[in-house]
Amino acid sequence: MRFLIVRTEIRAAADIDIVAAWADGGRVRDETTAPEPRRQVVHAEDREAALLLARALSAVGAVRYGKQRVKVLPLDDVALGLRRYDSGG
Repeated sequence: MRFLIVRTEIRAAADIDIVAAWADGGRVRDETTAPEPRRQVVHAEDREAALLLARALSAVGAVRYGKQRVKVLPLDDVALGLRRYDSGG
């Protein structure tokens, strides 16, 4: 399985947005409609390599100080979902 490792900026959320999301049971952030800005993107062919790269990217100062985050995303599941959608079924 292939993986995508992404280092992104963390968007600050206003206190009022957090309170509203908490009260309504909703989300403060929705990555599907408004993803965080990407700073760096790396591909890996297996999970072990992806986690090793993610660990290395986590050593960046901005990640360690909470201004950025590292995400590991499986690509094969996403590609399968797109193929199913494109085929009409």
